[in-house]
Amino acid sequence: MAAEGDLPADLLTEEVKHSSGDFVPPDGLCWVSVLSCLLLACSYVGSLYVWRSDLPRDHPAVIKRRFTSVLIVSGLSPLFVWTWRQFTGVRTGPALLSLMGIRFEGLIPAIILPLMLTMVLFLGPLMQLAMDCPWSFMDGFRVAIDPWFWSLCFSDMRWLRNQVVAPLTEELVFRACMLPMLVPCAGPLTAIFTCPLFFGVAHFHHVIELLRFRQGTLSGIFLSAVFQFSYTAVFGAYTAFIFIRTGHLIGPVLCHSFCNYMGFPAISTAMEHPHRLTVLSSYLMGVLLFFLFLFPFTDPAYYGLPTPVCTLTSSPSSLCLS
Repeated sequence: MAAEGDLPADLLTEEVKHSSGDFVPPDGLCWVSVLSCLLLACSYVGSLYVWRSDLPRDHPAVIKRRFTSVLIVSGLSPLFVWTWRQFTGVRTGPALLSLMGIRFEGLIPAIILPLMLTMVLFLGPLMQLAMDCPWSFMDGFRVAIDPWFWSLCFSDMRWLRNQVVAPLTEELVFRACMLPMLVPCAGPLTAIFTCPLFFGVAHFHHVIELLRFRQGTLSGIFLSAVFQFSYTAVFGAYTAFIFIRTGHLIGPVLCHSFCNYMGFPAISTAMEHPHRLTVLSSYLMGVLLFFLFLFPFTDPAYYGLPTPVCTLTSSPSSLCLS
């Protein structure tokens, strides 16, 4: 830990008084926090392009190389938070890993409840999937517990990227590392809607590959990029909400993996489904139940009050309260 005399004078702050919530953000904190997040986002995306290749992004060789670089950046990402804390002089009561959502208190609810909430939102697509699936429930259960099935999954580079590596590394970098840097200067609510902007912009790099391999028209690629930015920004706000309310990384990671598996709801297909009324009713019911359970399922009381990242706010927020 650096001595206070070694820190910039205009960035020193008083000791955090967690019991009273008397946290005073140092001058210039927001600039340092935003620049740190921007540098972290650029490092993450830049790591995907350190390898020269004429192969598309879904080629196993490309995926394996990107695994290496993105895992290195993600492994080093806590150093960004540590350096930010040292430079700004922000004193944090919880340990660095706790601030990043890596802790044991409230772990079981953090594994179950956010994922259940997300599945409720996808009630319509899940109903549609169940109605169209030729397998019975027992067939699906037998496949789910079959080690050979999981062996095939983990040997598939695209599955491993979409279900494991991308959710874990993106949530670690864009939620667990960025939110502790944004909450002290912006507050929890503003941080929830600021953090996804870095996440959404980071996905614009897909445009480069679409243009490079001429996968569509220019206007089509642009519209696809705008849609992906909007979708990832909304999703990023949702997982940021979960992270702040639960104080855990595991919930956003599992929700991210589930949403990658489900994809964007096929509403147009639902409109043409033979059992359209049932499917559309499920879509509507899922959305209504999602908003009904949004706060109860993420009640911080289940995960340990206060959640670590909420100790960094300068004023009490309803998002941090039970």
